[in-house]
Amino acid sequence: MQLKGIDYIEFYVGNARQTNHFYRTAFGFKPIGYAGLETGFRESSSFVLEQSDIRFVVTSAIVPDSLIAKHVNLHGDGVYDIALLVDDASATFKKAVERGAKPILEPTMIEGHEGYIVKATIASYSKDLVHSFIERNTYSGFSPHYLPIPNTISVTPTGLTEIDHIVINVNLGKMDEWVDFYSSVMNFHQLQEFTSDDISTQYSSLTSKVLQNSKGQIKFPINQPAQGTRKSQIQEYLDFHHGPGVQHIALKTNNIIETVRQLRANGVEFLHTPDAYYDTLQQRIGKIDEDLKVLKDLNILIDRDSHGYLLQIFTKPLTDRPTIFFEIIQRKGAQGFGNGNFKALFEAVEREQEARGNL
Repeated sequence: MQLKGIDYIEFYVGNARQTNHFYRTAFGFKPIGYAGLETGFRESSSFVLEQSDIRFVVTSAIVPDSLIAKHVNLHGDGVYDIALLVDDASATFKKAVERGAKPILEPTMIEGHEGYIVKATIASYSKDLVHSFIERNTYSGFSPHYLPIPNTISVTPTGLTEIDHIVINVNLGKMDEWVDFYSSVMNFHQLQEFTSDDISTQYSSLTSKVLQNSKGQIKFPINQPAQGTRKSQIQEYLDFHHGPGVQHIALKTNNIIETVRQLRANGVEFLHTPDAYYDTLQQRIGKIDEDLKVLKDLNILIDRDSHGYLLQIFTKPLTDRPTIFFEIIQRKGAQGFGNGNFKALFEAVEREQEARGNL
């Protein structure tokens, strides 16, 4: 199963037009395509947004009894489809189903004047999160069903370049079943494992296994809550999302300082890190290229592994429900996920949980 990368991420949302505006003005994504009543879609409306190698699709229902409306009613705004680019959608779909995946959409050719794409969809371990296989060997646009959006609206990119990883939260006791699904059906292998000793505070903890495909372009950390004296961030997510799903998407940048400055100016809110985090940081991290005072002012976290270091920061939840959020990450050699920042991150989330009355 040769998966070439993430083609797009589709969000089911309450209002696609407003969500499109939010991602454009707050995060610098450029709207490039639209599908709705004008293109023959009678039950949904969708916008395609792009920035460098990142592509989002935001879709909302325009009839009250559609599957999209029911999905949003249960889960809130969030990820429905992590679509994967392949050379042969039919063969990939057939192999996945033979290995036990539940089919959602049989291989379908979507044709237009300038070519076609082939799309097939399977359920992940949970039917509320799916994976489409997209074959676009003869088509350079997004999809023949979408109208191009004229380049008339000014969009200021924020320096986001590609998707680094996508984190999935699952119920207690289900992590290994999700891991088995991705291993057996999609040839993923385990890259790292974190126990409750690695990721914990005095109140809560989690366990996690990081999976990636054969060539490493696609990475899915799978998190489950662990027993603690109070509710963990994972359990808070599960309670408000009403089941497993995508907790956060890590977006790469080549200059996190400039990206975060622009995002803050656009109104994006980030988790706060206490000044004490930076007091002994130099001794723990060693020499870095960036000005530590600037990183402290922007609340950017730093971690190092044997390959180098990384810089990262996490937004607050993007919706009223405390569910999905973004991570902004810059890698300067490091291949990990900020292990040394887990405690600081968890404590920052717990401060937000306490303010929401959910700790």
